[in-house]
Amino acid sequence: MHELGITKKILAVVLERARDNSVQKVLSVRLTVGEMSDLEDTWLQRYFDHLSAGTAAEGAKLRVSRIPVRFQCAKCGDVRQFDIHEQAAIRCPSCGSDDLAMVSGDEYTIEDMEVI
Repeated sequence: MHELGITKKILAVVLERARDNSVQKVLSVRLTVGEMSDLEDTWLQRYFDHLSAGTAAEGAKLRVSRIPVRFQCAKCGDVRQFDIHEQAAIRCPSCGSDDLAMVSGDEYTIEDMEVI
């Protein structure tokens, strides 16, 4: 259900940019979403469809690409990508430390919009 709140924020930015640039119609919105964000593409689109009714963004398609999860080791500085769905414990493959900080994978960003 957290997709609803995030979708409201996304739509607000899309409509603000559309208004600022005298856009008549938003055709699509390209998003990048981190693998750890738990945002589901289907629900993002459903909420976007519902919330955008009657606006310049009505009917726009969300194009979602995923950002992999990457961690940086505090001990050796190595940055590595991890598949969080396949690994129970995450350790630095270079030095074995478990003192890791996430550097990507939980964010979401509006990259661009296709408009007329």
